[in-house]
Amino acid sequence: MKNILIVGGGYVGMYTALGLRRLVRRGEATVTVIDPRGYMTYQPFLAEAAGGAIEPRHVAAPLERVLKHARVLTGRVTRVDHFTRSVEFQPAQGPARVVGYDILVMAAGSVSRPMPIPGLAEHAVAFKTLGEAVHLRNHVLEQIALAASTDDPAVREEALTFVVVGGGFAGVEALAELQAMADDAVRRHPELKPRWLLVEATGRILPELDGTLGEWTVEALTRRGVDVHLNTTLTSAQDGLVALADGTRLQAGTLVWAAGVKPNPLAQASDLPLDHAGRIKATEYLTVEGVPDAFTAGDGAAVPDLTKEPGQFTAPNAQHAVRQAKHLAKNLAAYVRGRGLKPYRHAYLGSVAGLGHHQGVAQVYGIKLTGFLGWLAHRAYHLGWVPTFSHKAKVLGNWTLAMLFRREAVHLTGIEHAGDDFRAALETAAPAPAGRPR
Repeated sequence: MKNILIVGGGYVGMYTALGLRRLVRRGEATVTVIDPRGYMTYQPFLAEAAGGAIEPRHVAAPLERVLKHARVLTGRVTRVDHFTRSVEFQPAQGPARVVGYDILVMAAGSVSRPMPIPGLAEHAVAFKTLGEAVHLRNHVLEQIALAASTDDPAVREEALTFVVVGGGFAGVEALAELQAMADDAVRRHPELKPRWLLVEATGRILPELDGTLGEWTVEALTRRGVDVHLNTTLTSAQDGLVALADGTRLQAGTLVWAAGVKPNPLAQASDLPLDHAGRIKATEYLTVEGVPDAFTAGDGAAVPDLTKEPGQFTAPNAQHAVRQAKHLAKNLAAYVRGRGLKPYRHAYLGSVAGLGHHQGVAQVYGIKLTGFLGWLAHRAYHLGWVPTFSHKAKVLGNWTLAMLFRREAVHLTGIEHAGDDFRAALETAAPAPAGRPR
């Protein structure tokens, strides 16, 4: 019996484990999945979770519940030593320990790509995890409440200024959904005028879509009052003062960093071969190049794209991650049985993006859709990929309620600092008189 260890419980990790459940017979292999959070986040709905259109818990699939056939360990892998077929595992609490395996699947994915910009670490929030999405929802609503409660024009203007850096799917969808939520929140305050800025270093947004759809999106966002700054970059965010390369200067109460991702640094803490970008070198069979008993896929892997010219690699998106995972499960089952592997080949089917306010863009099988039809295509496409029937039903229920009632504009920032009130009460409590019980 082979022990298959999957490092990472995202798209690749979870769907590979699900595929192995169907393909590998009892007694052929055991599956262990290690993930720092213990749940898989359906990334395409992260923006809707931030905007309040979907309950955040409904886009997170608990690995222990979904992967009942596998052993799930919650914690971090800090080192991979494939030569000895072992990883160093650090659980949430307690000492680290070594976990052995026979076959390794590296699916640690990617993390936000930081830049050495002054003030970025202190004032920006990334948009990659469910926790960051929930924090942004609470923060945006808190800024609106602050603006509605102050008489200081400077404080109000800063609170109502929102800047999103990054014109890819993550940045555009985050801005669009957060703006839709903010528009609902200020209905009772006509004096509040939120200002939204989208900053992109290149000359277009949504680069995976046809250029005409990117242009349509810029026009749609502009009609909604968004200032789109193309061909410019963020140069500083010190003291909350956002400075752009095109000369724009403004105090912003919210700065969202969605300017790309990079491979998980765990790859650097392994003895696996990496390319110049820090990705694990993969073959078209999703094996690690030149390394026996090792497989990889997803954002952290340089997988050759057989549908393009030699030297091209598959894009780091959900479409490839899900399909690579299903293919990887088949190749793993064949590998365990000593059979030949098949190369991964997947032509680009298209992409969809939701823009809030019942607007979206879609390019599927060469068909281009915008506006309401694009929004419907976005929801229909991604609903089909949401893991588990219960999660699909819950997401559909969220959408149905959103059509009947307005979203709740309640900021729950207190949950991020749940112990502050209690500690403050302890600090201000008067000491009890001597000899008398409190």
